[in-house]
Amino acid sequence: MKLEVLFQDENLVAINKPAGLLVHRGERDQPGTLMALQLLRDQLGQHVYPVHRLDKMTSGVMLFALNSETASVMVDQWRERDVEKRYLAITRGYMSDEVHLDYAMSPPIDKFARRPKVKPPQEAITDFVCLDRVEIPVAVDKYPQSRYSLVEAKPKTGRKHQIRRHLKHLNHPIIGDTRYGKGRHTQYFRDHLAAPRMLLHSWQLSFVHPYSKQKMTLVAAVDEIWMSLLSRFEWQRSIPSDLLDVSKTDALFDAVRYIPPVIED
Repeated sequence: MKLEVLFQDENLVAINKPAGLLVHRGERDQPGTLMALQLLRDQLGQHVYPVHRLDKMTSGVMLFALNSETASVMVDQWRERDVEKRYLAITRGYMSDEVHLDYAMSPPIDKFARRPKVKPPQEAITDFVCLDRVEIPVAVDKYPQSRYSLVEAKPKTGRKHQIRRHLKHLNHPIIGDTRYGKGRHTQYFRDHLAAPRMLLHSWQLSFVHPYSKQKMTLVAAVDEIWMSLLSRFEWQRSIPSDLLDVSKTDALFDAVRYIPPVIED
């Protein structure tokens, strides 16, 4: 696997991380599990240092430092909340136009721990904007129609699973989120819309370069699963044009239009 490099200089490198790829090895990973850290190291032929995290099933902008000194400076930017992150998600239900959520959360409990501990809640703030909505004539759950929203999330803090848990709290869980979502909708998107993944994408990352002091804004285009859904729901004009891979967009949008399948009991 060759990773898509969005930016590189002598101190930093950013990639468009695919969904399903771990950032680095964990204690319970199976032997042979692919990791972005290892793949990028081998691709560049040098050590790399992750300065933030993305969940395994979240795609999008992932920033690495090329030396430990730069890694330390960038981690400080994250700690001081000087980094702006923007995500795209597809959620269940009709989301409000704008939501500012200041809802503290305890860190997720490690279900594999022998003696899991509940830690005190930590401040967690996310701003949400609904970019578009769709209602389809399919009874995925208990209603004859099913509603979904295209949502942009701007987390102001960096708690684990923050966007996913905040959207669950708002009763608009992300489609494909097997931990915090709703199984019927995840299954429908997987079986009928060819979307077998969590629909959360880190599309933009903005920060100040640690040495040039220039404002950097990195953008990661969505993949073909996202483009197909944007076309099916006629949402492609509701998002910034630089989110789309123009080399694939026209042909895909012409070929894919939403036809609701019949769900058999």
